[in-house]
Amino acid sequence: MNEILNMIINTIKNMDVWAILDILVVSYVFFKGYMLIKETRAEQLLKGIGLILILIPISMLLKLNMLNFILNKTITIGVLSIIIIFQPEIRRALEHIGRSTFEDLHVIQDDVELENVITEIVTAVAAMAEERTGALIAIEQSTGLGEVIQNGTTLDAKVSSALLENIFVVNTPLHDGATIIKNDRIVASGCVLPLTNNNSINKKLGTRHRAAIGLSENSDALIIVVSEETGNISLAVNGRLTRNYDKDKLKSILLKIMRNRRDKRVKSYKEKVKIWMINLKSKK
Repeated sequence: MNEILNMIINTIKNMDVWAILDILVVSYVFFKGYMLIKETRAEQLLKGIGLILILIPISMLLKLNMLNFILNKTITIGVLSIIIIFQPEIRRALEHIGRSTFEDLHVIQDDVELENVITEIVTAVAAMAEERTGALIAIEQSTGLGEVIQNGTTLDAKVSSALLENIFVVNTPLHDGATIIKNDRIVASGCVLPLTNNNSINKKLGTRHRAAIGLSENSDALIIVVSEETGNISLAVNGRLTRNYDKDKLKSILLKIMRNRRDKRVKSYKEKVKIWMINLKSKK
């Protein structure tokens, strides 16, 4: 124990600016990693692994050889198990890191056009909420939804409130599923979305809400839900569901999020092109 304390004291004494910066960067990475798994089943599993890691040195100090042997073997075998168990979270993290502005910059850059598209969506949502028609609409952002689109029915139609309302009419072929919107086009309907594994969400929420949260956990899409039972409007973003929107509030938040994301992507794209051009000129 004294050796550990002396090692910590010596490390602190020998720290310089770069060591502090290194610690801050690592802390930030761990924080972002925790935010990605927060309120998911991975969080509980991570706590269990943390407990095992704490028990290993304690079992060594107390000379609990059998317990120490079991814990060490558990950690050794557990590496592969962690990859298998955490597969959805690992995939989500890699997708989050790997989102690139070069993948798809075909976003609506004109503010008037963007507002028109959102107005059509919100008008349809408000009308369906008033009639208590269940609906699930996903607006694609930088993360491609190709896998989701493939399991639905391709439409490729211009976004309009009338078409969206018709899609979700009860007992029609496409009403029971999600409609995917990309830029100003309705690309597919009747799509099946992945359900969330988060067991801490309200048990009263139905399949539509769980599907909305599930897709928002695996992508940066904006998912709108209209409850068939209550007519309440909800919005799922980054694994979180917020409820009780009215027409004006929904339009305002959608415009704010989509404009901010668009501006960041365009700015990042221009910066990357600028750096690429500078590097190209320097090589010449």
